[in-house]
Amino acid sequence: MAEASARAGTLDAPTWILARRQTGGRGRRGNVWISGEGNFAATLLMQPACTPSEAARRSFLAANALFETLAIYVDRDALALKWPNDVLLNDGKVAGILLESSGRGPYVDWLSIGIGVNLATAPPDDRREAFRPVSLTQQGGEAVTPEEFLTMLAQHYATQERMLARLGFARVRDEWLEHAARLGEVITARTRREEITGRFETVDDEGCLVLETGSGRRTIPAADVYF
Repeated sequence: MAEASARAGTLDAPTWILARRQTGGRGRRGNVWISGEGNFAATLLMQPACTPSEAARRSFLAANALFETLAIYVDRDALALKWPNDVLLNDGKVAGILLESSGRGPYVDWLSIGIGVNLATAPPDDRREAFRPVSLTQQGGEAVTPEEFLTMLAQHYATQERMLARLGFARVRDEWLEHAARLGEVITARTRREEITGRFETVDDEGCLVLETGSGRRTIPAADVYF
């Protein structure tokens, strides 16, 4: 992500940047992302010509692309998408997505989509985290190099962009919901100010989490989810 930020303004086409070794990985809200040897860490740098809210929805494109790429190497029934930006494998976290954008006007100038995947190893389990970290190979998946994984991921992400352009975000969202973890079940969303528990109804047109609670329907734009 740091390299993408440094290169913004020097590129004239969407560009993937692959880290062969990463020492300063980070996740949402400043959390540390530990990437061991043989794991995947890459960022897609692009100019999407869209508003910040439209740019944020691309986390769903990335999640769909990640799901289809991982499904090449492991049983797809073992995979699930956790709102807003994680991929689960046998209920453990195997991949995460981080979006960063820049721009002062109504449209973003640059968007960076960072993706980390535990292909070969997983960091030690941290009991403070809601989901234990797992790796693709440790869960019975096929071994794959970061370079090979990127080749497939880039193709699947390009397909998602074409889907967005031709069919709109609703089609992207529907595909994401097909693989959503705990859809229709009771989950908990923890924001910076409160904890909300309710039945996971859907994701709306803006990508917000929609929960049916005892006090009515709640729409949540950002939170950490637990179940």
